[in-house]
Amino acid sequence: MKTLTVAGTLDSLSEIAKYVMQAAEAASLNKKAAYKLRLAVDEIATNIIVHGYKEAGLEGELDLSCDINESSLTISMEDTGAKYDPYTNIVEEEELQKPLIERPIGGLGLYLAIQGVDKYLYERVGNRNRNIFVVCCQ
Repeated sequence: MKTLTVAGTLDSLSEIAKYVMQAAEAASLNKKAAYKLRLAVDEIATNIIVHGYKEAGLEGELDLSCDINESSLTISMEDTGAKYDPYTNIVEEEELQKPLIERPIGGLGLYLAIQGVDKYLYERVGNRNRNIFVVCCQ
């Protein structure tokens, strides 16, 4: 599949979801795995757009690419927004055991997204954030 480049705006989320679902279909992922992958990419893309671009007063694009082989589908998403390592804001598992009133606000979507794929990696390369999602093919 070709690389997808979209504006770093919330209006781009539907195009990103469509790209992810096309990649999932090309990799013959089952519906459950495809849905979890789409959810994970959507959560991280939304955070990039809201926190990495909008709240930081920046504009930019998101570049998505995919790699499919016999054992996995890998989606890579890169942006030039403010540095944003999702692992710094993820809810810890012990926090999930607390009553809602005692839990910190935020981070649950990141937790669910990262738990929804077989492997998730974040790295900062130069001025770019790179988020990598890997799902094993059945």
